Amino acid sequence: MEVSEEVARALAAGRPVVALESTIFTHGLPRPRNLAVALEAEERLRAVGVVPATIGVHAGVPTVGLSTEQITELSTTDGLEKVSLRDLPVVAAFGRHGGTTVAATAFLAHRAGIRVFATGGLGGVHFGASESFDESADITTLAATPVTVISAGVKSILDIRATLERFETHNVPVIGYRTRKYPGFYVTDSGHEINFSVESPEQAARVIEARDRLALPQAVLIANPVDPGKQLPPEELDGILTRARAEAERQGVTGKASTPFLLDFIRRDTGGRSLEVNVEVYRGNVRLGGEIATALAAGGAGGMAAGAGGTASAVPTETGA
Repeated sequence: MEVSEEVARALAAGRPVVALESTIFTHGLPRPRNLAVALEAEERLRAVGVVPATIGVHAGVPTVGLSTEQITELSTTDGLEKVSLRDLPVVAAFGRHGGTTVAATAFLAHRAGIRVFATGGLGGVHFGASESFDESADITTLAATPVTVISAGVKSILDIRATLERFETHNVPVIGYRTRKYPGFYVTDSGHEINFSVESPEQAARVIEARDRLALPQAVLIANPVDPGKQLPPEELDGILTRARAEAERQGVTGKASTPFLLDFIRRDTGGRSLEVNVEVYRGNVRLGGEIATALAAGGAGGMAAGAGGTASAVPTETGA
């Protein structure tokens, strides 16, 4: 694994650093928008004093802090591998390029000592998983990787209820940012309630530090909904998802191919509007990731909101272990 000099210096100095995944620009967005979004995310973080650490695999080397030249190369190269955690040793051994998923990015960020990771949407449990056992490696990886992940929930194409149940089973805390309505990536409210929320980056930082003092091994998931004015209309999305799943079944699309198929169906069916929501989701999560990383670097302050029907409880003020 290689850590860029910029990222290594920032970590050694205790400056805020935010990890960014590479699959958003290697597999998630069309060219040339993919490169523009990747570089914009880095620029927005630097503008507020946060060091970006874009993570990917370049010529077989898992890299924390890809250079602009490396990001450009990965953004414009055909046939890149989509690298989850299980794929890392294979891609490294054969010297290939790859875009890292949430699972691989979280693992590499933690190995480098980065505490905060901003992404778009998480992977989770697919519909029909009771028979296919099709669920993302994001779940089990985050259960054993103590990073903080800011997302807009799990992707809308997934079984959100089952995914939240799996996070509970694996003791992964899911905390809403100024909400207890779990977001559904393209929409602000997936229809599922969550137990806890925080109202500020400082409160989020205190939860993270409490997790670290307890030496717990799992991630903290911060669910940050897209602006309601920029979401896809929920009733429209419901109809699109029904058609998308029916078409996937008709074509026999399953397993690893199902996510890109369904997301591409949504993009085409909305005339590209879902792409704009995707970009807004990412911008919002990168911004919040920078704010939480800054609060962690400063020591954090504030309290945590309790679950529905509960009362607010303060998190202890000692520094993290």
